[in-house]
Amino acid sequence: MANSYTQIHIQAVFAVQNRISLIQTDWKNELYKYITGIVQKYDHKVLQINGMPDHIHILMGFRPTQALSDLMQMVKEDSSKWINAKGLVKGKFSWQSGYGAFSYSKDQVARVVKYIQEQENHHSKRSFLEEYEELLKIHGVEYDQRYIFKPIE
Repeated sequence: MANSYTQIHIQAVFAVQNRISLIQTDWKNELYKYITGIVQKYDHKVLQINGMPDHIHILMGFRPTQALSDLMQMVKEDSSKWINAKGLVKGKFSWQSGYGAFSYSKDQVARVVKYIQEQENHHSKRSFLEEYEELLKIHGVEYDQRYIFKPIE
């Protein structure tokens, strides 16, 4: 085949280490722009990014030129370095290991964009862990309760 054609939409979800609410309102948009730049650097496209003080959702158009695990490692590693270099939190910032990734067809993208935009509303009704477990169940992802994101200690 002379050319490859793809249409891959992925929602990635990842949390701050120990789910501590460290992402502050006054710098979260700057963080989202920085993460968008990382994703674009690898030729993917951010369709929507938003989150809460303890986690982030990114919906992206994903190109099959890179492993998703490699992209997520770069996003988390580079954004952690950026947060620490700017001194945005007391102590050392880090993301929790692991992430969730869920695929969507083109006709689902608008709904997922709206869902991500309305994070604050969703979390007035349910916790991050409830949301995350629901995403796993909806997408038929088998998981071990022992390895779900660590609770706040």
